[in-house]
Amino acid sequence: MSDYNQTRKILLLSANPRDTNPLRLGEEMREIKEGLKRSKNRDQYFIATAEAIRYRDIHRAILEYEPQIIHFSGHGTGEEGLVFEDESGQIKLVDGEALAGLFQLFADQVECVVLNACFSQYQAGEIARYINYVVGMSQRIGDKAAIEFAVGFYDALGADKGYEFAYKLGCSLIRVAGIAENLTPKLVTKSDTASLNSAAEATTIYVERPPIEAKCYEAILQNGALIRIRSPQRMGKTLLLEKILNHGRQQGYRTAKLDLKLADSEILADAKTFLQWLCVDVADSLELEPQLDKYWQDVFGLNKNCTRYFQKYLLAASDNPLVLAIDNFERLFAYPDIFPSFCLLLRGWYEAAKQGDKIGNLWKKLRLVVVHSTESYPTLDTNHSPFNVGLPIELSEFNLQQVELLAQQYELTDKLETQALSELMKLVGGHPDLIQQAVAYLQNPQATIEELLQLAPTEQGIFSDHLRQQLWHLQHNSLLELGYKQVVTANAPVRLDTEIAFKLHSLGLVKLSGNDCVPSYELYRQYFAVRLG
Repeated sequence: MSDYNQTRKILLLSANPRDTNPLRLGEEMREIKEGLKRSKNRDQYFIATAEAIRYRDIHRAILEYEPQIIHFSGHGTGEEGLVFEDESGQIKLVDGEALAGLFQLFADQVECVVLNACFSQYQAGEIARYINYVVGMSQRIGDKAAIEFAVGFYDALGADKGYEFAYKLGCSLIRVAGIAENLTPKLVTKSDTASLNSAAEATTIYVERPPIEAKCYEAILQNGALIRIRSPQRMGKTLLLEKILNHGRQQGYRTAKLDLKLADSEILADAKTFLQWLCVDVADSLELEPQLDKYWQDVFGLNKNCTRYFQKYLLAASDNPLVLAIDNFERLFAYPDIFPSFCLLLRGWYEAAKQGDKIGNLWKKLRLVVVHSTESYPTLDTNHSPFNVGLPIELSEFNLQQVELLAQQYELTDKLETQALSELMKLVGGHPDLIQQAVAYLQNPQATIEELLQLAPTEQGIFSDHLRQQLWHLQHNSLLELGYKQVVTANAPVRLDTEIAFKLHSLGLVKLSGNDCVPSYELYRQYFAVRLG
Protein backbone atom coordinates (compact mmCIF):
# COMPACT_ATOMS: atom_id res chain seq x y z
CA MET A 1 0.00 0.00 0.00
CA SER A 2 2.90 2.37 0.70
CA ASP A 3 3.76 2.41 -3.00
CA TYR A 4 0.90 4.87 -3.53
CA ASN A 5 1.41 8.50 -2.62
CA GLN A 6 -1.88 9.81 -3.94
CA THR A 7 -5.08 9.95 -1.91
CA ARG A 8 -6.91 6.64 -1.85
CA LYS A 9 -10.62 6.96 -2.54
CA ILE A 10 -13.05 4.58 -0.86
CA LEU A 11 -16.66 4.46 -2.05
CA LEU A 12 -19.14 3.08 0.49
CA LEU A 13 -22.34 1.86 -1.15
CA SER A 14 -25.37 0.61 0.75
CA ALA A 15 -28.78 -0.76 -0.24
CA ASN A 16 -31.56 -1.97 2.03
CA PRO A 17 -34.69 -2.02 -0.18
CA ARG A 18 -38.10 -2.00 1.41
CA ASP A 19 -39.61 -5.43 2.02
CA THR A 20 -36.13 -6.76 2.96
CA ASN A 21 -34.79 -7.30 6.47
CA PRO A 22 -33.37 -4.07 7.95
CA LEU A 23 -29.59 -4.01 8.32
CA ARG A 24 -27.33 -1.88 10.53
CA LEU A 25 -25.73 -0.24 7.50
CA GLY A 26 -25.39 3.18 9.09
CA GLU A 27 -23.41 1.74 11.99
CA GLU A 28 -21.13 -0.16 9.58
CA MET A 29 -20.37 3.02 7.63
CA ARG A 30 -19.71 5.01 10.82
CA GLU A 31 -17.28 2.38 12.11
CA ILE A 32 -15.35 2.39 8.83
CA LYS A 33 -15.09 6.19 8.81
CA GLU A 34 -14.13 6.44 12.50
CA GLY A 35 -11.47 3.74 12.14
CA LEU A 36 -9.80 5.50 9.23
CA LYS A 37 -9.99 8.86 11.00
CA ARG A 38 -7.99 7.37 13.90
CA SER A 39 -5.38 5.72 11.64
CA LYS A 40 -1.88 7.11 11.23
CA ASN A 41 -2.39 7.34 7.48
CA ARG A 42 -5.80 9.04 7.62
CA ASP A 43 -4.67 11.79 5.23
CA GLN A 44 -4.13 9.18 2.52
CA TYR A 45 -7.84 8.29 2.37
CA PHE A 46 -10.95 10.04 1.10
CA ILE A 47 -14.31 8.40 1.82
CA ALA A 48 -17.42 8.94 -0.27
CA THR A 49 -20.81 7.42 0.54
CA ALA A 50 -23.90 6.61 -1.49
CA GLU A 51 -26.78 5.25 0.58
CA ALA A 52 -30.07 3.58 -0.43
CA ILE A 53 -28.68 3.15 -3.90
CA ARG A 54 -30.66 1.78 -6.83
CA TYR A 55 -28.97 -0.40 -9.40
CA ARG A 56 -28.54 2.55 -11.78
CA ASP A 57 -26.72 4.51 -9.08
CA ILE A 58 -23.71 2.16 -9.00
CA HIS A 59 -22.00 3.32 -12.18
CA ARG A 60 -22.95 6.95 -11.52
CA ALA A 61 -21.21 6.88 -8.14
CA ILE A 62 -18.10 5.25 -9.61
CA LEU A 63 -17.96 7.84 -12.39
CA GLU A 64 -18.39 10.68 -9.91
CA TYR A 65 -15.90 9.63 -7.20
CA GLU A 66 -13.38 7.50 -9.19
CA PRO A 67 -12.63 5.18 -6.24
CA GLN A 68 -9.86 2.60 -5.91
CA ILE A 69 -11.84 0.66 -3.27
CA ILE A 70 -15.58 -0.06 -3.40
CA HIS A 71 -17.43 -1.40 -0.36
CA PHE A 72 -21.03 -2.62 -0.74
CA SER A 73 -23.26 -3.29 2.26
CA GLY A 74 -26.65 -4.91 1.74
CA HIS A 75 -28.44 -8.12 0.85
CA GLY A 76 -27.34 -10.97 -1.41
CA THR A 77 -29.23 -14.02 -2.68
CA GLY A 78 -26.52 -16.31 -4.04
CA GLU A 79 -26.35 -16.84 -7.79
CA GLU A 80 -29.44 -14.72 -8.41
CA GLY A 81 -27.58 -11.58 -7.40
CA LEU A 82 -27.28 -8.62 -5.04
CA VAL A 83 -30.50 -6.90 -4.01
CA PHE A 84 -31.24 -3.33 -5.12
CA GLU A 85 -34.33 -1.29 -5.90
CA ASP A 86 -35.36 -0.33 -9.40
CA GLU A 87 -36.80 3.02 -10.47
CA SER A 88 -40.29 2.05 -9.29
CA GLY A 89 -39.13 0.95 -5.83
CA GLN A 90 -39.41 -2.76 -6.61
CA ILE A 91 -36.68 -5.27 -5.77
CA LYS A 92 -34.12 -5.69 -8.56
CA LEU A 93 -31.56 -8.51 -8.49
CA VAL A 94 -28.23 -7.84 -10.23
CA ASP A 95 -26.29 -11.03 -10.91
CA GLY A 96 -22.57 -11.70 -10.96
CA GLU A 97 -22.20 -11.61 -14.73
CA ALA A 98 -23.83 -8.17 -14.93
CA LEU A 99 -21.66 -6.82 -12.10
CA ALA A 100 -18.53 -8.28 -13.68
CA GLY A 101 -19.37 -6.56 -16.95
CA LEU A 102 -19.77 -3.25 -15.12
CA PHE A 103 -16.53 -3.54 -13.16
CA GLN A 104 -14.64 -4.59 -16.27
CA LEU A 105 -15.17 -1.03 -17.52
CA PHE A 106 -13.41 0.33 -14.43
CA ALA A 107 -10.70 -2.35 -14.12
CA ASP A 108 -7.86 0.16 -14.69
CA GLN A 109 -9.07 2.17 -11.70
CA VAL A 110 -10.68 -0.11 -9.11
CA GLU A 111 -8.28 -2.31 -7.12
CA CYS A 112 -10.51 -3.89 -4.51
CA VAL A 113 -14.23 -4.61 -4.07
CA VAL A 114 -15.80 -5.73 -0.77
CA LEU A 115 -19.28 -7.25 -0.97
CA ASN A 116 -20.43 -7.27 2.66
CA ALA A 117 -23.68 -9.09 1.83
CA CYS A 118 -24.99 -12.60 2.45
CA PHE A 119 -24.17 -15.26 -0.17
CA SER A 120 -22.13 -12.80 -2.27
CA GLN A 121 -19.17 -15.11 -2.94
CA TYR A 122 -20.63 -15.99 -6.35
CA GLN A 123 -20.62 -12.33 -7.44
CA ALA A 124 -17.12 -11.93 -6.00
CA GLY A 125 -15.86 -14.76 -8.19
CA GLU A 126 -17.33 -13.14 -11.30
CA ILE A 127 -15.99 -9.67 -10.49
CA ALA A 128 -12.51 -11.08 -9.74
CA ARG A 129 -12.13 -11.90 -13.42
CA TYR A 130 -11.31 -8.19 -13.82
CA ILE A 131 -10.54 -6.78 -10.33
CA ASN A 132 -7.41 -7.87 -8.43
CA TYR A 133 -8.98 -8.31 -4.98
CA VAL A 134 -12.64 -9.05 -4.22
CA VAL A 135 -14.22 -10.14 -0.92
CA GLY A 136 -17.57 -11.93 -0.83
CA MET A 137 -19.54 -13.87 1.77
CA SER A 138 -19.86 -17.64 1.40
CA GLN A 139 -23.08 -17.81 3.41
CA ARG A 140 -25.42 -15.69 5.51
CA ILE A 141 -23.53 -13.17 7.66
CA GLY A 142 -24.98 -11.38 10.68
CA ASP A 143 -24.83 -7.64 11.25
CA LYS A 144 -22.29 -7.95 14.08
CA ALA A 145 -19.93 -10.12 12.06
CA ALA A 146 -20.24 -7.86 9.01
CA ILE A 147 -19.35 -4.81 11.10
CA GLU A 148 -16.40 -6.55 12.82
CA PHE A 149 -15.03 -7.60 9.44
CA ALA A 150 -15.33 -4.07 8.06
CA VAL A 151 -13.60 -2.58 11.11
CA GLY A 152 -10.66 -4.98 10.86
CA PHE A 153 -10.34 -4.62 7.09
CA TYR A 154 -10.19 -0.82 7.07
CA ASP A 155 -8.11 -0.55 10.23
CA ALA A 156 -5.50 -2.61 8.38
CA LEU A 157 -5.66 -0.39 5.31
CA GLY A 158 -5.32 2.64 7.55
CA ALA A 159 -2.14 1.08 8.94
CA ASP A 160 -0.75 0.84 5.39
CA LYS A 161 -1.23 -2.94 5.11
CA GLY A 162 -2.10 -4.77 1.90
CA TYR A 163 -5.48 -6.15 0.90
CA GLU A 164 -4.70 -9.76 1.82
CA PHE A 165 -3.56 -8.74 5.32
CA ALA A 166 -6.66 -6.54 5.67
CA TYR A 167 -8.88 -9.48 4.75
CA LYS A 168 -7.18 -11.74 7.32
CA LEU A 169 -7.48 -9.11 10.05
CA GLY A 170 -11.17 -8.66 9.28
CA CYS A 171 -11.76 -12.39 9.66
CA SER A 172 -9.69 -12.45 12.84
CA LEU A 173 -11.77 -9.68 14.44
CA ILE A 174 -14.94 -11.67 13.88
CA ARG A 175 -13.42 -14.55 15.84
CA VAL A 176 -11.99 -12.28 18.56
CA ALA A 177 -15.50 -10.88 19.01
CA GLY A 178 -16.68 -14.41 19.79
CA ILE A 179 -18.77 -14.73 16.64
CA ALA A 180 -18.62 -18.10 14.87
CA GLU A 181 -18.65 -16.59 11.38
CA ASN A 182 -14.96 -15.92 10.80
CA LEU A 183 -14.85 -18.37 7.88
CA THR A 184 -17.75 -16.69 6.06
CA PRO A 185 -15.76 -13.91 4.28
CA LYS A 186 -13.85 -15.20 1.25
CA LEU A 187 -11.11 -13.38 -0.63
CA VAL A 188 -11.01 -14.06 -4.36
CA THR A 189 -8.05 -12.70 -6.31
CA LYS A 190 -7.78 -12.23 -10.03
CA SER A 191 -5.20 -15.01 -10.16
CA ASP A 192 -7.69 -17.40 -8.54
CA THR A 193 -10.21 -17.11 -11.33
CA ALA A 194 -8.41 -19.33 -13.84
CA SER A 195 -9.13 -22.45 -11.78
CA LEU A 196 -12.64 -21.22 -10.95
CA ASN A 197 -13.41 -20.64 -14.60
CA SER A 198 -12.15 -24.10 -15.61
CA ALA A 199 -14.42 -25.67 -13.00
CA ALA A 200 -17.34 -23.57 -14.18
CA GLU A 201 -16.66 -24.65 -17.75
CA ALA A 202 -16.82 -28.30 -16.69
CA THR A 203 -20.23 -27.74 -15.10
CA THR A 204 -21.74 -26.36 -18.30
CA ILE A 205 -20.94 -29.27 -20.62
CA TYR A 206 -24.12 -30.57 -22.18
CA VAL A 207 -24.92 -34.25 -21.79
CA GLU A 208 -27.36 -35.54 -24.39
CA ARG A 209 -30.53 -37.27 -23.26
CA PRO A 210 -31.82 -39.13 -26.33
CA PRO A 211 -34.25 -38.94 -28.01
CA ILE A 212 -34.98 -35.41 -26.75
CA GLU A 213 -32.39 -33.66 -28.93
CA ALA A 214 -33.39 -35.45 -32.14
CA LYS A 215 -37.06 -34.60 -31.55
CA CYS A 216 -36.25 -30.92 -31.04
CA TYR A 217 -33.97 -30.72 -34.09
CA GLU A 218 -36.66 -32.30 -36.23
CA ALA A 219 -39.43 -30.10 -34.85
CA ILE A 220 -37.58 -26.81 -35.36
CA LEU A 221 -37.46 -27.52 -39.11
CA GLN A 222 -41.25 -27.65 -39.35
CA ASN A 223 -43.26 -24.65 -40.53
CA GLY A 224 -44.78 -22.71 -37.63
CA ALA A 225 -43.16 -25.00 -35.05
CA LEU A 226 -43.76 -24.60 -31.31
CA ILE A 227 -41.51 -26.43 -28.82
CA ARG A 228 -42.31 -26.30 -25.09
CA ILE A 229 -39.42 -27.24 -22.77
CA ARG A 230 -40.32 -27.80 -19.14
CA SER A 231 -38.44 -29.04 -16.06
CA PRO A 232 -37.50 -27.95 -12.53
CA GLN A 233 -34.74 -25.37 -12.20
CA ARG A 234 -31.12 -26.21 -13.09
CA MET A 235 -31.93 -29.32 -15.10
CA GLY A 236 -30.33 -28.10 -18.33
CA LYS A 237 -33.26 -26.34 -20.05
CA THR A 238 -31.23 -23.33 -21.13
CA LEU A 239 -28.38 -25.52 -22.41
CA LEU A 240 -30.86 -27.52 -24.51
CA LEU A 241 -32.31 -24.27 -25.79
CA GLU A 242 -28.86 -23.15 -26.94
CA LYS A 243 -28.40 -26.46 -28.76
CA ILE A 244 -31.70 -25.92 -30.59
CA LEU A 245 -30.76 -22.35 -31.51
CA ASN A 246 -27.37 -23.51 -32.81
CA HIS A 247 -29.08 -26.19 -34.89
CA GLY A 248 -31.34 -23.52 -36.34
CA ARG A 249 -28.39 -21.30 -37.20
CA GLN A 250 -26.73 -24.20 -39.01
CA GLN A 251 -29.81 -24.31 -41.26
CA GLY A 252 -29.41 -20.61 -42.01
CA TYR A 253 -32.26 -19.57 -39.70
CA ARG A 254 -32.31 -16.22 -37.93
CA THR A 255 -32.50 -16.54 -34.14
CA ALA A 256 -33.58 -14.30 -31.28
CA LYS A 257 -33.55 -15.24 -27.60
CA LEU A 258 -35.70 -13.37 -25.09
CA ASP A 259 -34.79 -14.05 -21.45
CA LEU A 260 -37.66 -12.86 -19.26
CA LYS A 261 -35.43 -13.11 -16.21
CA LEU A 262 -33.66 -10.00 -17.51
CA ALA A 263 -36.85 -7.94 -17.84
CA ASP A 264 -37.06 -5.09 -15.31
CA SER A 265 -40.12 -4.90 -13.09
CA GLU A 266 -41.39 -1.76 -14.81
CA ILE A 267 -41.37 -3.60 -18.14
CA LEU A 268 -43.61 -6.34 -16.75
CA ALA A 269 -45.90 -3.88 -14.98
CA ASP A 270 -47.48 -2.65 -18.20
CA ALA A 271 -48.67 -4.73 -21.18
CA LYS A 272 -47.83 -2.10 -23.81
CA THR A 273 -44.33 -1.57 -22.43
CA PHE A 274 -43.77 -5.32 -22.34
CA LEU A 275 -44.84 -5.95 -25.95
CA GLN A 276 -42.82 -2.99 -27.23
CA TRP A 277 -39.80 -4.28 -25.30
CA LEU A 278 -40.34 -7.66 -26.97
CA CYS A 279 -40.43 -6.06 -30.41
CA VAL A 280 -37.35 -3.91 -29.85
CA ASP A 281 -35.36 -6.74 -28.23
CA VAL A 282 -36.03 -9.14 -31.11
CA ALA A 283 -35.16 -6.46 -33.67
CA ASP A 284 -31.94 -5.76 -31.80
CA SER A 285 -31.07 -9.49 -31.80
CA LEU A 286 -31.55 -9.50 -35.57
CA GLU A 287 -29.48 -6.30 -35.91
CA LEU A 288 -32.46 -4.38 -37.27
CA GLU A 289 -33.55 -0.84 -36.39
CA PRO A 290 -36.52 -0.84 -33.96
CA GLN A 291 -38.86 1.24 -36.18
CA LEU A 292 -41.70 1.17 -33.66
CA ASP A 293 -42.89 4.55 -34.90
CA LYS A 294 -43.50 3.10 -38.33
CA TYR A 295 -45.20 -0.17 -37.44
CA TRP A 296 -46.89 0.57 -34.09
CA GLN A 297 -50.17 2.50 -34.38
CA ASP A 298 -52.19 3.23 -31.23
CA VAL A 299 -55.44 2.87 -33.15
CA PHE A 300 -54.89 -0.90 -33.01
CA GLY A 301 -54.97 -3.05 -29.88
CA LEU A 302 -51.75 -4.16 -28.21
CA ASN A 303 -51.69 -7.75 -29.53
CA LYS A 304 -52.66 -6.52 -32.99
CA ASN A 305 -49.82 -4.01 -32.95
CA CYS A 306 -47.28 -6.65 -31.91
CA THR A 307 -48.59 -9.01 -34.59
CA ARG A 308 -48.35 -6.29 -37.29
CA TYR A 309 -44.78 -5.52 -36.21
CA PHE A 310 -43.70 -9.15 -36.64
CA GLN A 311 -45.73 -9.68 -39.79
CA LYS A 312 -44.87 -6.50 -41.68
CA TYR A 313 -41.33 -6.03 -40.43
CA LEU A 314 -39.49 -8.85 -38.64
CA LEU A 315 -40.84 -11.79 -40.67
CA ALA A 316 -40.91 -9.84 -43.94
CA ALA A 317 -37.30 -8.67 -43.53
CA SER A 318 -35.90 -12.00 -44.77
CA ASP A 319 -36.97 -15.19 -46.53
CA ASN A 320 -35.16 -17.21 -43.86
CA PRO A 321 -37.17 -18.64 -40.94
CA LEU A 322 -36.98 -16.90 -37.55
CA VAL A 323 -36.56 -18.91 -34.35
CA LEU A 324 -37.87 -16.94 -31.37
CA ALA A 325 -36.89 -18.48 -28.02
CA ILE A 326 -38.46 -17.27 -24.77
CA ASP A 327 -36.54 -18.43 -21.70
CA ASN A 328 -37.78 -18.29 -18.08
CA PHE A 329 -41.38 -17.94 -19.25
CA GLU A 330 -42.61 -18.64 -15.70
CA ARG A 331 -41.64 -15.04 -14.82
CA LEU A 332 -44.96 -14.02 -16.42
CA PHE A 333 -47.06 -16.27 -14.21
CA ALA A 334 -47.14 -13.56 -11.52
CA TYR A 335 -48.37 -10.86 -13.93
CA PRO A 336 -52.11 -11.41 -14.62
CA ASP A 337 -52.32 -8.27 -16.73
CA ILE A 338 -49.83 -9.71 -19.23
CA PHE A 339 -49.82 -13.51 -19.00
CA PRO A 340 -53.28 -14.40 -20.47
CA SER A 341 -53.13 -11.92 -23.34
CA PHE A 342 -49.55 -12.83 -24.24
CA CYS A 343 -50.41 -16.53 -24.25
CA LEU A 344 -53.33 -15.72 -26.55
CA LEU A 345 -50.91 -13.82 -28.80
CA LEU A 346 -48.49 -16.77 -29.06
CA ARG A 347 -51.35 -19.19 -29.70
CA GLY A 348 -52.61 -16.84 -32.43
CA TRP A 349 -49.22 -16.83 -34.14
CA TYR A 350 -49.09 -20.62 -33.97
CA GLU A 351 -52.56 -20.92 -35.54
CA ALA A 352 -51.77 -18.28 -38.19
CA ALA A 353 -49.06 -20.57 -39.62
CA LYS A 354 -51.78 -23.09 -40.51
CA GLN A 355 -53.44 -20.72 -42.94
CA GLY A 356 -52.87 -21.35 -46.62
CA ASP A 357 -52.87 -17.72 -47.75
CA LYS A 358 -50.10 -15.13 -48.08
CA ILE A 359 -50.34 -14.21 -44.40
CA GLY A 360 -50.10 -17.84 -43.37
CA ASN A 361 -46.95 -18.29 -45.46
CA LEU A 362 -45.33 -15.43 -43.54
CA TRP A 363 -46.14 -16.99 -40.17
CA LYS A 364 -44.83 -20.38 -41.30
CA LYS A 365 -41.38 -18.79 -41.05
CA LEU A 366 -41.75 -18.28 -37.29
CA ARG A 367 -40.64 -21.11 -34.98
CA LEU A 368 -41.31 -20.65 -31.27
CA VAL A 369 -39.43 -22.24 -28.36
CA VAL A 370 -40.89 -21.61 -24.89
CA VAL A 371 -38.89 -22.63 -21.81
CA HIS A 372 -40.36 -22.67 -18.31
CA SER A 373 -40.17 -24.37 -14.95
CA THR A 374 -42.69 -26.92 -13.75
CA GLU A 375 -44.46 -24.37 -11.58
CA SER A 376 -48.21 -24.51 -12.20
CA TYR A 377 -49.28 -21.72 -14.54
CA PRO A 378 -52.54 -19.76 -14.18
CA THR A 379 -55.67 -21.26 -15.73
CA LEU A 380 -56.13 -20.50 -19.42
CA ASP A 381 -58.91 -21.09 -21.93
CA THR A 382 -57.99 -24.28 -23.82
CA ASN A 383 -58.27 -22.46 -27.15
CA HIS A 384 -56.10 -19.57 -25.96
CA SER A 385 -53.22 -21.56 -24.49
CA PRO A 386 -49.83 -22.28 -26.10
CA PHE A 387 -49.28 -24.97 -23.45
CA ASN A 388 -51.47 -27.64 -25.07
CA VAL A 389 -50.13 -27.46 -28.65
CA GLY A 390 -46.79 -28.09 -30.31
CA LEU A 391 -44.06 -30.44 -29.07
CA PRO A 392 -43.83 -30.86 -25.27
CA ILE A 393 -40.37 -31.69 -23.89
CA GLU A 394 -39.92 -32.68 -20.25
CA LEU A 395 -36.25 -32.79 -19.23
CA SER A 396 -35.39 -35.73 -17.03
CA GLU A 397 -32.43 -36.36 -14.74
CA PHE A 398 -29.29 -38.12 -15.92
CA ASN A 399 -29.57 -41.88 -15.81
CA LEU A 400 -26.79 -44.20 -14.65
CA GLN A 401 -25.46 -44.72 -18.17
CA GLN A 402 -25.19 -40.97 -18.78
CA VAL A 403 -23.34 -40.39 -15.50
CA GLU A 404 -20.97 -43.26 -16.33
CA LEU A 405 -20.34 -41.69 -19.74
CA LEU A 406 -19.58 -38.36 -18.08
CA ALA A 407 -17.13 -40.06 -15.70
CA GLN A 408 -15.40 -41.75 -18.65
CA GLN A 409 -15.18 -38.48 -20.56
CA TYR A 410 -13.27 -36.89 -17.69
CA GLU A 411 -11.19 -39.99 -17.00
CA LEU A 412 -12.69 -40.40 -13.53
CA THR A 413 -13.66 -44.05 -13.70
CA ASP A 414 -11.13 -44.87 -10.97
CA LYS A 415 -12.68 -42.38 -8.56
CA LEU A 416 -16.22 -43.10 -9.67
CA GLU A 417 -16.16 -46.87 -9.77
CA THR A 418 -19.44 -48.76 -9.40
CA GLN A 419 -19.83 -48.47 -5.62
CA ALA A 420 -18.78 -44.80 -5.48
CA LEU A 421 -21.12 -43.94 -8.36
CA SER A 422 -23.95 -45.69 -6.58
CA GLU A 423 -23.29 -43.70 -3.40
CA LEU A 424 -23.15 -40.41 -5.31
CA MET A 425 -26.42 -41.04 -7.12
CA LYS A 426 -28.04 -42.18 -3.89
CA LEU A 427 -27.21 -38.73 -2.53
CA VAL A 428 -28.02 -36.45 -5.51
CA GLY A 429 -29.86 -38.73 -7.93
CA GLY A 430 -29.19 -37.78 -11.52
CA HIS A 431 -29.48 -34.01 -10.94
CA PRO A 432 -27.48 -32.60 -13.88
CA ASP A 433 -26.05 -29.57 -12.10
CA LEU A 434 -25.05 -31.42 -8.94
CA ILE A 435 -23.51 -34.30 -10.91
CA GLN A 436 -21.51 -31.82 -13.00
CA GLN A 437 -20.29 -30.08 -9.84
CA ALA A 438 -19.14 -33.42 -8.44
CA VAL A 439 -17.28 -34.19 -11.67
CA ALA A 440 -15.55 -30.79 -11.61
CA TYR A 441 -14.52 -31.30 -7.97
CA LEU A 442 -13.17 -34.81 -8.53
CA GLN A 443 -10.91 -33.60 -11.34
CA ASN A 444 -8.65 -32.28 -8.59
CA PRO A 445 -6.10 -35.06 -7.92
CA GLN A 446 -6.33 -34.43 -4.15
CA ALA A 447 -10.12 -34.68 -4.07
CA THR A 448 -11.74 -37.92 -2.95
CA ILE A 449 -15.27 -39.23 -3.35
CA GLU A 450 -15.29 -40.16 0.36
CA GLU A 451 -14.68 -36.56 1.44
CA LEU A 452 -17.20 -35.27 -1.09
CA LEU A 453 -19.95 -37.55 0.24
CA GLN A 454 -19.12 -36.87 3.90
CA LEU A 455 -19.18 -33.07 3.60
CA ALA A 456 -21.93 -32.80 0.95
CA PRO A 457 -24.84 -31.86 3.27
CA THR A 458 -22.74 -29.36 5.27
CA GLU A 459 -21.57 -25.78 4.76
CA GLN A 460 -18.12 -27.16 3.89
CA GLY A 461 -19.43 -29.30 1.07
CA ILE A 462 -19.15 -28.53 -2.64
CA PHE A 463 -22.92 -28.10 -2.96
CA SER A 464 -23.12 -25.40 -0.27
CA ASP A 465 -23.79 -22.51 -2.69
CA HIS A 466 -26.64 -24.43 -4.32
CA LEU A 467 -28.10 -25.46 -0.96
CA ARG A 468 -27.92 -21.95 0.47
CA GLN A 469 -29.65 -20.55 -2.59
CA GLN A 470 -32.48 -23.04 -2.14
CA LEU A 471 -32.59 -22.14 1.55
CA TRP A 472 -32.92 -18.47 0.60
CA HIS A 473 -35.99 -19.25 -1.52
CA LEU A 474 -37.60 -21.05 1.40
CA GLN A 475 -36.76 -18.41 3.98
CA HIS A 476 -38.35 -15.72 1.82
CA ASN A 477 -41.64 -17.60 1.57
CA SER A 478 -42.96 -18.78 4.93
CA LEU A 479 -45.55 -21.11 3.36
CA LEU A 480 -42.89 -22.86 1.28
CA GLU A 481 -40.61 -23.11 4.32
CA LEU A 482 -43.34 -24.59 6.49
CA GLY A 483 -44.43 -27.05 3.79
CA TYR A 484 -40.89 -28.20 3.04
CA LYS A 485 -40.14 -28.68 6.73
CA GLN A 486 -43.01 -31.18 6.82
CA VAL A 487 -41.62 -32.99 3.78
CA VAL A 488 -38.01 -33.42 4.96
CA THR A 489 -38.92 -34.42 8.51
CA ALA A 490 -41.59 -36.99 7.57
CA ASN A 491 -40.96 -40.68 7.01
CA ALA A 492 -43.65 -40.94 4.34
CA PRO A 493 -44.90 -38.85 1.38
CA VAL A 494 -46.66 -35.63 2.50
CA ARG A 495 -49.83 -34.10 1.02
CA LEU A 496 -49.39 -30.33 0.57
CA ASP A 497 -51.49 -27.53 -0.86
CA THR A 498 -51.39 -27.84 -4.66
CA GLU A 499 -49.78 -24.43 -5.25
CA ILE A 500 -47.11 -25.03 -2.58
CA ALA A 501 -46.36 -28.46 -4.04
CA PHE A 502 -45.94 -27.07 -7.56
CA LYS A 503 -43.67 -24.24 -6.37
CA LEU A 504 -41.45 -26.68 -4.46
CA HIS A 505 -41.39 -28.92 -7.53
CA SER A 506 -40.45 -25.94 -9.69
CA LEU A 507 -37.47 -25.31 -7.42
CA GLY A 508 -36.54 -28.98 -7.77
CA LEU A 509 -36.92 -29.53 -4.03
CA VAL A 510 -39.59 -32.23 -4.20
CA LYS A 511 -40.70 -35.05 -6.44
CA LEU A 512 -44.40 -35.71 -6.78
CA SER A 513 -45.68 -39.15 -5.87
CA GLY A 514 -49.25 -38.92 -7.06
CA ASN A 515 -50.58 -35.93 -5.11
CA ASP A 516 -47.94 -36.26 -2.40
CA CYS A 517 -44.42 -34.85 -2.04
CA VAL A 518 -41.08 -36.43 -1.11
CA PRO A 519 -37.64 -34.77 -1.00
CA SER A 520 -36.04 -34.86 -4.43
CA TYR A 521 -32.71 -36.12 -3.06
CA GLU A 522 -31.21 -37.49 0.12
CA LEU A 523 -28.87 -34.47 0.05
CA TYR A 524 -31.88 -32.17 0.50
CA ARG A 525 -33.38 -34.31 3.26
CA GLN A 526 -30.16 -34.24 5.32
CA TYR A 527 -29.38 -30.54 4.79
CA PHE A 528 -32.85 -29.07 5.23
CA ALA A 529 -33.87 -31.34 8.11
CA VAL A 530 -31.11 -29.58 10.09
CA ARG A 531 -31.66 -26.06 8.70
CA LEU A 532 -35.46 -26.07 9.05
CA GLY A 533 -35.69 -28.25 12.14
